[in-house]
Amino acid sequence: MDITIDASVVMAVILNEPSKATLLDRTHGAELLSAPSLTWEIGNALTALFKRRRIDVGQARAALKSFELIPIRLAEIELEPAVELAEQHNVYAYDAYVIECARRYQTPMMSLDRRQCAVARDVGIEIVEL
Repeated sequence: MDITIDASVVMAVILNEPSKATLLDRTHGAELLSAPSLTWEIGNALTALFKRRRIDVGQARAALKSFELIPIRLAEIELEPAVELAEQHNVYAYDAYVIECARRYQTPMMSLDRRQCAVARDVGIEIVEL
């Protein structure tokens, strides 16, 4: 089974958050897909943690090494439907990219972002519940 994931899922895993075991269990044996923006989102999320003084550069490097070990296929999406979806549902472009990826490849989606999951459900995407 294929599952489209977003940056919140990856961040929880690479930062060893409490949800990590559940996320790994729910994705075990699945091919993971994401929008091509995923790597930039991970970098942005890590630098946001610098600003909040939650991690240092050494921890960021360790997280990035963990990220490199996760087999995720960055799948191409169409920008126009993603932008339209963002406007129609008042979500960020990055959220819309992941939703569009799930819609385009007809996969269920996994995210820790409740609002993103609600929008995905609204457009007919199955959500992998945690």
